[in-house]
Amino acid sequence: MRQVVLDTETTGLEVVLQHRVIEIGCVELVNRRITGRVFHRYLNPERDIDAGAQEVHGITREQLRQEPKFVEIAADFVEFVQGAELIIHNAPFDVAFLNAEMRRLPEPGPKVDELCRVLDTLSLARQMHPGQRNNLDALCKRYSVDNTHREYHGALLDARILAEVFLAMTGGQTALTLGAQSDSGHGAADRALQSPRSERRRIAVVKANEAELAAHAHSLALLDKASGGKTVWRKI
Repeated sequence: MRQVVLDTETTGLEVVLQHRVIEIGCVELVNRRITGRVFHRYLNPERDIDAGAQEVHGITREQLRQEPKFVEIAADFVEFVQGAELIIHNAPFDVAFLNAEMRRLPEPGPKVDELCRVLDTLSLARQMHPGQRNNLDALCKRYSVDNTHREYHGALLDARILAEVFLAMTGGQTALTLGAQSDSGHGAADRALQSPRSERRRIAVVKANEAELAAHAHSLALLDKASGGKTVWRKI
């Protein structure tokens, strides 16, 4: 399974005010492993950057004057993300900006959410941790992901951090230890069956840990989304 963790930085917060994307950062996951492949571009927005946005990401218009325009990198971007599942924190924001950039092309391209499935980790976090702060910094603290090197928001940096957070949020148990040396695996079970006193042994109850509960919640959320909210077990 191929997934792409994506983040953008922009000139401001409002697509309707013609704000533009100035940085795209993507990190590739294959079968839940970070491959090392990334897509990273700074972009010339051809307009000023709001002071509030600049305080967040620290990028000035002067720094972007020699960078390519979105039209020059659009084909490379589409090639990198097409067919993958996009993992985005607050996905409606980034998707709206990228779709606006695609519409500006001389031959308008498809919407990003038509090229890819999109998973919003903010929505997922709110389902898993209702009533709590679920911005990226809060999730880093909750899942022990180091973000101390993050002075400013940056698309590639935030995509790398989100990749680690997403894997921690949805981790759980991925493989069983079945070796003969594992007291919780078949070796211990076989010894118990061979012992004439095995009926006296207490059965060990192993409760799900936080990561496993998070993975279970993630699976339920995906099933709920796929069914259009018609699943029953989340209402019980």
